[in-house]
Amino acid sequence: EVQLVESGGGLVQSGGSLRLSCAASGFTFSSSAMSWVRQAPGKGLEWVSSIYSYNSNTYYADSVKGRFTISTDNAKNTLYLQMNSLKSEDTAVYYCAGGPDLAKYDYWGQGTQVTVSS
Repeated sequence: EVQLVESGGGLVQSGGSLRLSCAASGFTFSSSAMSWVRQAPGKGLEWVSSIYSYNSNTYYADSVKGRFTISTDNAKNTLYLQMNSLKSEDTAVYYCAGGPDLAKYDYWGQGTQVTVSS
């Protein structure tokens, strides 16, 4: 059974930092493409960042470039998102998603809430 379990969300002040984790199981994490996607209150899904686990190539939305860092620990089958210099507009539910490539997300986590207070 495929599982993606996010953790690390919470309430933080503007300018603060959080690190999200996504523990993966049930598929070959080390050969997968993994992403973080967020949904702000009342809005649609917004892609945040992606990484290929097998070569660590990374991609970022312009809105988070220079502030967020995506990474993986293939030995632990875990995806991370280090979020620095957080802004109120980063408030959202953050989901990890994955699959064999970035064209389609086969797997989704349940999401973790990030709230940034101004």
